[in-house]
Amino acid sequence: MIEWKPLGTGARPVPQPVATPLVWAGAGVGALVLVALLNTVVGPERPELALTALSLLAALLGLCARFTAAPGTALLCWLFLNGFAIPPAGVLTWAGHRDTTWLACLLTAALIGTALARLVHARAAYRRLAPSHSRPDTATGDGPYDS
Repeated sequence: MIEWKPLGTGARPVPQPVATPLVWAGAGVGALVLVALLNTVVGPERPELALTALSLLAALLGLCARFTAAPGTALLCWLFLNGFAIPPAGVLTWAGHRDTTWLACLLTAALIGTALARLVHARAAYRRLAPSHSRPDTATGDGPYDS
């Protein structure tokens, strides 16, 4: 005998974030592809463009990640930025103020992406649980205290 069950009953859970190692793998591969693409199309003399592209990548990866993945995501993006988007390619350098600012920018982008995802998921969960309209069997003015 077939038993029919409705599929959309009950509260839907908030989506779980992607595992941190998977986010870091996406950051490594994505940063490599972005920097290689930008070096091919624009050239390695435009690190600000690479920083912008990698910040967007960090924010996009933050949309599906945990907060604990943000520092590693920022560090991986910075490694590819510093190692391959700034001449001489393949050499890691540390220019105090510049690299600190770039790391902070990448970390902020990853944290903003993660916070934005958490807010969107929390709002969606609240809307699923909160009543969207009043019950149809109660009309305004029918209660004993309405005058």
